[in-house]
Amino acid sequence: MIALTLAEIASAVGGALRLDGTQAAPDTIVDGVVTTDSREVVAGSVFVAKRGEFDDGHRFAPAAAEQGAALLIVEHALDLPVPQIVVADSVDALGALATEVVARVRALGRLRIVGVTGSNGKTTTKNLLRTVLERVGPTVAARASFNNEVGAPITMLELTNETEFLVAEMGASGVGEIARLVRMARPDVGIVLKVGLAHAGEFGGIEQTVLAKSEMVADLVDTDVAVLNSDDPRVVPMAGLTPARVVWFGFGESADVRATDIRAHARGTEFTVTIPGGETARVHFSVLGEHHVMNALAAIAASVELGVPLASVVAALEQVTLAERWRMQVMGGRDGVTVINDAYNASPDSMSAALKTLAQVKNPEARTIAVLGEMSELGEFSGEEHDRIGLLAVRLGISQLVVVGAGARRLHITAINEGSWDGESAFVESADEAFDLVTSSVRPGDTVLVKSSNSAGLRLLGDRLGEWFA
Repeated sequence: MIALTLAEIASAVGGALRLDGTQAAPDTIVDGVVTTDSREVVAGSVFVAKRGEFDDGHRFAPAAAEQGAALLIVEHALDLPVPQIVVADSVDALGALATEVVARVRALGRLRIVGVTGSNGKTTTKNLLRTVLERVGPTVAARASFNNEVGAPITMLELTNETEFLVAEMGASGVGEIARLVRMARPDVGIVLKVGLAHAGEFGGIEQTVLAKSEMVADLVDTDVAVLNSDDPRVVPMAGLTPARVVWFGFGESADVRATDIRAHARGTEFTVTIPGGETARVHFSVLGEHHVMNALAAIAASVELGVPLASVVAALEQVTLAERWRMQVMGGRDGVTVINDAYNASPDSMSAALKTLAQVKNPEARTIAVLGEMSELGEFSGEEHDRIGLLAVRLGISQLVVVGAGARRLHITAINEGSWDGESAFVESADEAFDLVTSSVRPGDTVLVKSSNSAGLRLLGDRLGEWFA
């Protein structure tokens, strides 16, 4: 975090500064890491005691103090010899502090901010942008999927006075949450990747999902840029909701940043990109899956708008071999067996994309095995969407399905009821059973996909299979 006095922090978060039993003063400078996890506290850190659904961060404040925290932000005063700021709501205070820090760094005149949202692809696109922009200047981007009301401001608080680019991943589980993050760090470039059924159950329907994602661009001004997916009929109308200049990306002819001549294979995807003005480049993109080309296009569009030459953007993208752990992560290798671990999360769109990739990149002389778990948070759409994925697996000619867990069982039933299918489907209750089944039945050259929502826990099964076949 940038250097601020205790008094300045208290003012920013609207809290009461307590210095009882300490040697600190209101003008004491704090510039350490801000965290809600006491395990990350080091000397000089700011620890925010956040109340959670299952625990209370105040319980860990003593540990934070012992580890050298310079400041505690709390909802009630604690008997600890550390400066404390008492606030009504620690999460609100975290957001207020992020807002203050972003404003101060922006006032220096060099910071440019990119906001990224969408039902799928946020983390991949954020990582691609970080790879491109950090070659240009000091860049801050979220760790993992730090994109909610806690993770996003913690990322913003990593800014220094030298930071030139902030890539802010902005997720939500309800209307108003992205708008809140946008107010903390108003983007110069706002990206909307796709609107699908991911988390539709939490949002209360697809219409509410659309409304929430549109918050990314609704508050942009006419000097900003909205980077929108021209191939998504739910995203296209957002152009009418923003005064910002719109730059379209996609596969169709209407896109300003467009991919053509796309060729997917087991080593990644190649495509030709065209940007406004007609400049083109051939991209050899090592991230597996044609669907990740859309994320690359969004990153290219935003980077070019920020003044990065296309050749530099392409050179950076071609150095990326993995979007993120557990996202189309290629593992294995022994006996020619390939394991694709894509089990960080799953929605109907990403599940479909992963299955299509499996069918595209398989060894033509061997089999494809899809180990699939539940797609969570779909609400009323859950049954029909699991049915649709089961049918898709059949129509793509996947050689074998291994369906894991009761939440995904309908997918298995739909597949075995499809009489035209020559493949087979097995249902197991646990990841251990799936591991035993796959390792006992796999053949040399087979390609194995592991895909599920995070809550199903199959990402660790993917790791285990990848290590087994390493």
